[in-house]
Amino acid sequence: MTRAVAITLPYPLSANRYWKAIRIPGRTMMAPSKEAKAYKADVAQLVSAAGITEPIAGRVRVEIRLYPQRPADWLKRARSDPNGWDDGVRCIDLDNARKVLYDALRGLVIVDDRWIREDAAWRMVPDEHGARVELTVASLGESR
Repeated sequence: MTRAVAITLPYPLSANRYWKAIRIPGRTMMAPSKEAKAYKADVAQLVSAAGITEPIAGRVRVEIRLYPQRPADWLKRARSDPNGWDDGVRCIDLDNARKVLYDALRGLVIVDDRWIREDAAWRMVPDEHGARVELTVASLGESR
């Protein structure tokens, strides 16, 4: 049976702020930061509010649409460069977004990121709805 979920999540924090180094005598380990824990809690609350009660088991496809915050001067930028005004808008890179999102989704929407067999991500044009991630996760079944 194919199962799919679509959910809008808050804009992820940078992977650079997501992890912090913890020093133990003789070694250093990486652990989620306070910001990461807060982001994961926000994601968990939204997943629960969306009625998602258990993660999709098995192989999945993930689609990410990353919307950066639209700057206050976007109209001026659009007039001066109609086709590329959003290229200079501050946005985390798609790889960092994936890492943070996959960690936040683990155990809630996906069992673990090792089950992600296909993924696609797009940086979208900032719009009036604010910074966010529109996410779709769908099971792939057993044949892939």
